[in-house]
Amino acid sequence: MDFDFTDDQNSLRDAVRRYVDKDYGFEHRRAIVKAGGFSREVWNGLAGLGLTALAVPEAHGGLGFGAVEAMVVMEELGRGLVMEPYAQGGLVAPAILSQAEAAVRDEWLPRIAAGEALVVLAHQERAARYRLDVCETLATSDHRLTGQKSVVLAGDQADAFIVPARVGSGIALYLVAKDAAGVTLRGYPLHDGSRAAELTLKEAPATLLAGPDRGLAVLTQGVDIAIAAQAAEAVGVMDRLVALTVDYMNTRKQFGVPIASFQALRHRMADVKMQLELARSMSYFATLKLGEPEDARRRAISQAKVQLGQAMRFVGQQCTQLHGGIGVTDEYVGSHYFKRLTVMELQYGDTLHHLGEVSERMQDTAGVFA
Repeated sequence: MDFDFTDDQNSLRDAVRRYVDKDYGFEHRRAIVKAGGFSREVWNGLAGLGLTALAVPEAHGGLGFGAVEAMVVMEELGRGLVMEPYAQGGLVAPAILSQAEAAVRDEWLPRIAAGEALVVLAHQERAARYRLDVCETLATSDHRLTGQKSVVLAGDQADAFIVPARVGSGIALYLVAKDAAGVTLRGYPLHDGSRAAELTLKEAPATLLAGPDRGLAVLTQGVDIAIAAQAAEAVGVMDRLVALTVDYMNTRKQFGVPIASFQALRHRMADVKMQLELARSMSYFATLKLGEPEDARRRAISQAKVQLGQAMRFVGQQCTQLHGGIGVTDEYVGSHYFKRLTVMELQYGDTLHHLGEVSERMQDTAGVFA
């Protein structure tokens, strides 16, 4: 199997890396965190780079690129600790809206491609415990929604929301505009400095995207895209944190020599790099499985999330310990990489949740990945 990237994919990676290095430095990021955790200027910059059009079909003004290009972009955004919810607005929203009726596609997809509209997924509920089939938000026959969604990424900055709601015994997907009647938002910062919100709906008018016969399947596909994108982002975050740690170990001295010369610490770094490469392999695996049928795709995504969750925790903790006290200070960039890894491990289902998902789908293989 050929794991080499094409020239176009490498050019895309280089373009995103140059943008992040030039326009999203650490001090700029800290200023965004202090201002609330979201920057429309940065979102416009991503749009200017063409990233918001990446996954939008060409028929609606997009580039029509695939999952591998999205993975390349997410790795670079992870290296730069970019907080704006690109995976949600640039990858998940186009995938879900592309399955709606023509009128919805024609209205929203060109706006997403141009960076004029930020549409995010609002699917989490307090009682769901990461299960997508648990939904207490209700929809009426005339498409009015009542319920509450939690931890909606950049919710108070978004222009519209993709909301699952129960219709009879099924779950349908709706599009709710931020300025619609009956919509209330309460924003707050997350541990890593990014932004989220609680979304409350009270008979809010909505547009149907997918009926109860296929709403859950479309939602599941969207979440799987988000997890694969997050896996790639986590690889970028860990890659950069490992590089920072190696540089620190080569400059920090004890007993007159760099601590990188100590055999015990070198062994720890070897374990860290092994976890990083395992995570990278599973990120590739998740991305390449996005086009598979639902059962195979879901199992692969959960397997990747389990491995990534273990790697994020191990790499984050080990690199922080190898830095010593400076590794947990707010002034040092490494601590912010650790915070980002900690938050990502809990999003879209934590490691234990996906371990259960893997177990449910591997009854016939005795726990062997196949």
